Amino acid sequence: MKIQIIPAKLYHAKAIHALVRDAAQEELMLPRPLGTIYELIRDFMVARDENGTIIGCCALHIAWETLAEIRSLAVAEEYRRHGIGKQLVEACLENACELGIPRIFALTYVPPFFIQCGFHEISKDELPHKIWSDCINCHKFPDCDEKAVAITLTETQGESNA
Repeated sequence: MKIQIIPAKLYHAKAIHALVRDAAQEELMLPRPLGTIYELIRDFMVARDENGTIIGCCALHIAWETLAEIRSLAVAEEYRRHGIGKQLVEACLENACELGIPRIFALTYVPPFFIQCGFHEISKDELPHKIWSDCINCHKFPDCDEKAVAITLTETQGESNA
């Protein structure tokens, strides 16, 4: 199976929204409105199959000078467990290295996946920028049941993923 990871374009927004909506319905992530996806389209990478169909997505959202978040990681159900999610995360980590962002975190319902990608669990208390910018507006705040994970990048990580 030949998969291509590329930066998202505006015309990918509805496909991204469908992937995120489906994953949210499975309680794998929180939902994200289509309007927000359009606003943040430059944050997204997409995976497409040999026919050009969008089968996965992931966003790298800059939170602060030294901190970014991986969010909205979703892969179509029939393509899961083929390494596509890992490829999307690696593309976002490479982007973070190119931008000089040393620390990446995610809030997730699936910590084991991120741990396999080199992340480790952390306390959400380590993420005050996230809590006070996004989480405070979430319907689950302050009783969030997502787990926080993080990774600290080195300059050579971005080069090895290239």
